[in-house]
Amino acid sequence: MKLVPNWRRVLKSAWSLRLAALSAIFGAAEVAVQVFMDDPPIPRGTFAAIAAFVSFGAAMARVIAQESVSGGGQ
Repeated sequence: MKLVPNWRRVLKSAWSLRLAALSAIFGAAEVAVQVFMDDPPIPRGTFAAIAAFVSFGAAMARVIAQESVSGGGQ
């Protein structure tokens, strides 16, 4: 495994990473709601649905060119 040459820029700027992290947060929230609340104020599965939607967005952002990361025509 080899890191891309501009990995620091990718960590700071890539929307795919931001959305993947957001998806992980929503996934963890879904687990926390199920474990710690008997009668949650929101319908069960809401955070899981949001996490799935955001995860799909992360996959799409992975293939869309981002000028701040790819540097133009790469």
